[in-house]
Amino acid sequence: MVLVDSCIWITAGRRTGDLLVKLALEALLEEDEVCLCGPVRLAVLGAVRREMRKTFDENFRLLHWLEDRASDWDDAIALAKLLKDQANLTLPWLDVMIATIALRSSVRLYTLDNHFTNISRLTNLKLYHPGPGGVYLPPERN
Repeated sequence: MVLVDSCIWITAGRRTGDLLVKLALEALLEEDEVCLCGPVRLAVLGAVRREMRKTFDENFRLLHWLEDRASDWDDAIALAKLLKDQANLTLPWLDVMIATIALRSSVRLYTLDNHFTNISRLTNLKLYHPGPGGVYLPPERN
């Protein structure tokens, strides 16, 4: 499974969005490998144009869902402290929560956001990198 970050959804949803991002997201969807969590849904639906919200929301309901748990909030606080103490990083709270959910769920994260690269250097967060032309790469090849 791959948790797709909000920046991917937003980029893929733009008419002029990056073609490789669009192809990679399409490949993940075709493989039924996409999962979603509350913080990503919030970020996307809060950012997309009004006329696109309903389409995104309806399509999101078809994806695998990663529930956030009460313990995720404590784990996110611990992660934020780790980032601050070990790397002097203060990252957006939604990013910290997305990383926390991905870590707990043992899923890879597909993102364009360098915040997650920083998190992956200090944790076991696995980032997803599509193959050539956006093809899906399973965990053993990524």
